[in-house]
Amino acid sequence: MILVDEALAARESQGRPIRVGMIGAGFMARAIARQLRTALPGMRLVAIANRTPEKAVATFERAGDGEIRRVADARGLAESVAAGARAVTDDHRLLCSSPDIDVIVEATGAIEHGAHVITAAIEGGKDVVSMNVELDATVGPILQRRALAAGVVVTGCDGDQPAVQCNLVRFVRSLGLTPLVCGNIKGLQDHYRTPETQRGFAAQWGQTPEMVTSFADGTKISMEQALVANALGMSVARAGMLGPNHDGHVDDLREYFLREVGLERLRELGGVVDYVVGAAPSPGVFVLAANDDPEREIYLRYGKLGDGPLYSFYVPYHLTALEAPLSIARVALFRDHVVTAQPEAPRVDVVAHAKRDLRAGETLDGVGGFMTYGACERAEAVRERRSLPIGVAEGGRLLRDVARDAVLSDDDVGLPDDRLVVRLRREQDAAWTPQAAA
Repeated sequence: MILVDEALAARESQGRPIRVGMIGAGFMARAIARQLRTALPGMRLVAIANRTPEKAVATFERAGDGEIRRVADARGLAESVAAGARAVTDDHRLLCSSPDIDVIVEATGAIEHGAHVITAAIEGGKDVVSMNVELDATVGPILQRRALAAGVVVTGCDGDQPAVQCNLVRFVRSLGLTPLVCGNIKGLQDHYRTPETQRGFAAQWGQTPEMVTSFADGTKISMEQALVANALGMSVARAGMLGPNHDGHVDDLREYFLREVGLERLRELGGVVDYVVGAAPSPGVFVLAANDDPEREIYLRYGKLGDGPLYSFYVPYHLTALEAPLSIARVALFRDHVVTAQPEAPRVDVVAHAKRDLRAGETLDGVGGFMTYGACERAEAVRERRSLPIGVAEGGRLLRDVARDAVLSDDDVGLPDDRLVVRLRREQDAAWTPQAAA
């Protein structure tokens, strides 16, 4: 909130609010709409695009907004914004190309649709705040290369655990310390959860069973940590990450990582991303950092952070959509990237593992489905083994049988050529092959 709140108040007093267009009208989108209406001055949600427009109307109504207009073209959208109304459309391209919108919020919750939204926004010269960590983990580097070429900001979102980790890293670095472990705290990890087992929990919170399944089966946290690794230039200690069960405090994990990985190995890897199941404070994040200045060590000890060689920092919560408006302001006012994969060769990928025995001829479902779960792996190993990124697996046809828990490879699956995310992934792979880099 430092700087952001006062800068937004100034925009409000000047009558120049940041004009926001949102794509998506699901669980997270509803909270963002309400926050933009009630929590912070200086921003207006002027339009929502959703493939089911009725949901967009309901999102505005739930937020307490006034006049809502259905629009079908650029003129209608412009007139709605000029009149101070709220526009609804089923065409995301209207928002992505409109001169009356400053920032796009991508809240679709879908990899393929999100790819179309973000590429359209980049082509339209729009900054983007994305809640689509699955897309970022799959093709984030190539999207960043496109964004840089277009002169726009495309970033992940405050409130999601990757952003909370990256914010904490920035703080830790400002103290002069070197972050060596970025961690995510989970309450559950079971690779074999399915939309059927998670249906009740999903209904309780108004989310889709597939989204909730991706939380439980480990895919979501793998996507989140891959994004953090690719944003910070970190790696993983081993395939799948360590992921210990721990019923104590995150401070206790300092000894665990020193024992299981070692300080020098952590440094060699440029730091690692990981997660822990069951630790307190949940569901927060933590950063373990090293200090190289003996004089600074005195003040760390004085501040009750212990004797090193690793020091523990944590945030005990992440408030998802409630924090999202901060990202909009950071982008629009300060051109600040919250969390983005670097536009270079990825360090970590998330590969598809068989959730059950799979048979030749079957068509793969998507993230959080019945057939696959995702786990982190070093990107160079993924290239060497031709492992299949889970973010492109949906719609792929199995060419041969794959046993439960085996990693799927490009040779196991025929991918559909008509999906944008598949084309983006191929573009990314070609851009950073050893031959392309030479």
